Formats: sequence, structure tokens, C-alpha cells
Amino acid sequence: MTLQIGFLLFPQVQQLDLTGPYDVLASLPDVKVHLIWKDLVPVIASTGLVLKPTTTFADCPALDVICVPGGSGVGALMEDEETLAFLKAQAANARYVTSVCTGSLVLGAAGLLKGKRATTHWAYHELLPTLGATPVKERVVRDGNLFTGGGITAGIDFALTLAAELYDKATAERVQLQLEYAPAPPFDAGSPATAPASVLEVARQQAADSLKLRRVITERAAAKLNLQ
Repeated sequence: MTLQIGFLLFPQVQQLDLTGPYDVLASLPDVKVHLIWKDLVPVIASTGLVLKPTTTFADCPALDVICVPGGSGVGALMEDEETLAFLKAQAANARYVTSVCTGSLVLGAAGLLKGKRATTHWAYHELLPTLGATPVKERVVRDGNLFTGGGITAGIDFALTLAAELYDKATAERVQLQLEYAPAPPFDAGSPATAPASVLEVARQQAADSLKLRRVITERAAAKLNLQ
């Protein structure tokens, strides 16, 4: 039976949060991958790439896997009742409920992180407990049928982990080889633990306003879920 895999697509999505795992999962045998939004009007990603939904909330089939990527648009999603209702309805029967980067905050706003171990982008990790989650600083975190990936590029690691779960290790390894996913970055600055202190400080300053706004939104979401 064909696996139905759906990615939430929305204005100001971080395109690599979506396209990285999309390439991995779309490379699996016998899958149908959907890009889901309220309508079929193309949306603009946070860095300007134009992406087109393939189905709507109303027409989306029951999904085996639902994935929420992150991006600068997640704040609005966290308070979008139509989106949250769609996620809760799909999650009720999905085999796997998943996210990449700050997409986990949207799952949290939908009440899907309560009592669960989860991760997100390092700059927003501190918001997870407010949504009832136990934060874990790992690239990929699994708690039951919940899979969460860390920031942006961790989406590929997440998708390969899920691919092995959906099929087997050999299938996941074959996809990894096809994509030539063998990271060898020129700098060791991809984590707060390894980045130079001066680089980390600038990155924190750049994220400060966004973190402040998302903290307010997260607290409102938690209040609606009676988590405060």
C-alpha cells in the first residue's frame, strides 16, 4: 500500500527544513508526498523560493506521516486555529507525527508535545518546556511515534532515521548514497557547542528579537492548552 506522506507548506517556511527531508522521503519506494496548505496558491519561503502546494487541508488524504517544517512563519501558525485543527486531526491516526527545526513549536501549540521528549533549533530550545515537552539537545529525537529534528539541516538526518523505520536500514542507506549525503563541512561551527564564541554571540543577537516574539506566542499557546 502506498505510504501517504505530507509536509505542511506555509508562507515564510524555511525551505531546507522542507526540501531536505522531502528529497529523502520522496526517494523511498511506493510513497506519495504531499505539500499541504489552505489553498493551492504558491507561497514564498523565508529566503524567497516559491513553492506550490499540491493539496489543501480539505482535500488531503489521511496521512501515514505528517511533517511540520520550521521557518520565520511559525509564529503565525502557532496561533492559526485552522492549521492547528488540521494537524491534530491528522496526528490522531498518523503512524508518525514529525517536525523539523521550529516546526516542533507548531506541534507544541497543537498540544502534540505534552509529556514528550523533543528537539528544535538551538536558538529556540528553551521554549520547548513551556509547551509541555522535555527538551533534548540531539539532532533527532524520538518519543513513541513522535520524531523531531533539530535545526534545518538536521531534517536530512531525521528523514533518513524515519526512512529506516518505514522500510529498513538498507533502504535508508541506499537513499543516503543516492543523495551522496556525506557531510564534511569546511568549518566546525554548526553547533553552539563548537562554534567560536564570537560567532555564537552574533548569532544569538540576530535571533534575539525572534526569540522574544516567539516566547510571547509560546506562552499564549501554553495558556490555551492549560500548561501554565
